[in-house]
Amino acid sequence: MSLLLVLVPGRRSHRSTSRPEWPRLSVTASRPLAALAAIAIAVVASACSTSTSTPQTAAAIVERSRVSMGSELRLTAWTADDATAVAAFEKAFDEFDRLDRLMSVWREGSDVLRLNAAAGTSAVPISAEVREVLLAGRQVSEWTDGKFDVTFGALSGLWKFDHDLDGQIPSRGEVAARLPLIDYLALEVDDRAGTASLKRQGMKVHLGGIGKGYAVDRAAAILREAGVSDFMIQSGGDLYLAGRRGPRPWRAGIQDPRGPSGGLFAAMDLTDAAFSTSGDYERFFMRDGRRYHHILDPDTGEPARGCRSVTIVAPRATLADGLSTGVFLLGAEAGMALIERLPDVEGVIVSADNRVLVSSGLNGRLTILKQPTDAP
Repeated sequence: MSLLLVLVPGRRSHRSTSRPEWPRLSVTASRPLAALAAIAIAVVASACSTSTSTPQTAAAIVERSRVSMGSELRLTAWTADDATAVAAFEKAFDEFDRLDRLMSVWREGSDVLRLNAAAGTSAVPISAEVREVLLAGRQVSEWTDGKFDVTFGALSGLWKFDHDLDGQIPSRGEVAARLPLIDYLALEVDDRAGTASLKRQGMKVHLGGIGKGYAVDRAAAILREAGVSDFMIQSGGDLYLAGRRGPRPWRAGIQDPRGPSGGLFAAMDLTDAAFSTSGDYERFFMRDGRRYHHILDPDTGEPARGCRSVTIVAPRATLADGLSTGVFLLGAEAGMALIERLPDVEGVIVSADNRVLVSSGLNGRLTILKQPTDAP
């Protein structure tokens, strides 16, 4: 079988004019820590690793994992100082849990639940972290013409793809009644007052498409502040790779959307970059040969149909996370056109018809291991 690969022609000079500006996110570790949904990415290991942390004079892999924000959070460092790495890991784990308490739609008293409860009535005080995520989400919404929209939470309770997955398809009437409540422009963030508000009763924010990326950025800042310079953070489909794995860069792989769990179709070397994948293959159910998954199109209220997976490489995980979802919702051609317009952003898309689209900046950097499996 021939490989259905589309390499976007190099026209890098087009990115040098009229570039959109990245929103500025305060994800440095200088802020006091007390003030401060999942796709599998396989990390390709070419050497043996260990999760033990005995004193060593030579650098080696140190690794710890924990469940946080509904996914396995795996922290890995290449270091000769195991004790420092493990102590930094614990702080990063704690930060993930703290941010989950602010952003979760499942944890009582979270900023997001309080914001949703006050929809259509008044502004509510929310943390600086949640405001940052909301503002970053607005930027991605603008880039994607509203396809990425954190107010898609209005559809919650109709489609169930988390621990409440029930395989039920809501009626078209039920979905249509919720669509007017999806509108990122009706979400107001007042950074000076420290508040946010939703204009219409029944609106709901859900940060499942961007919040985990923000937590990855926060964890990276914590590890760097602790003096850990060569590390990898993986949480579901969100990954950040810093420095190197000994003498070589970290190597990350892209899941085959229709292949066996952990099976890869492409890989690349990365350092000091975020790597985020959104796909239709982790949280889904099948009905009459049709796949229903958790990435919902805000225009239709139904699962998006233009892509099987989208991987974004960017400087920060917050925006890689949001863009992987937004590009998925735009569809393969429009999504790749957006990737090519944005500075310091690259991407790999597996389209609904199983074509592989690769952005121009990854030409010569991405290794295609095989044609992705073709199946419904």
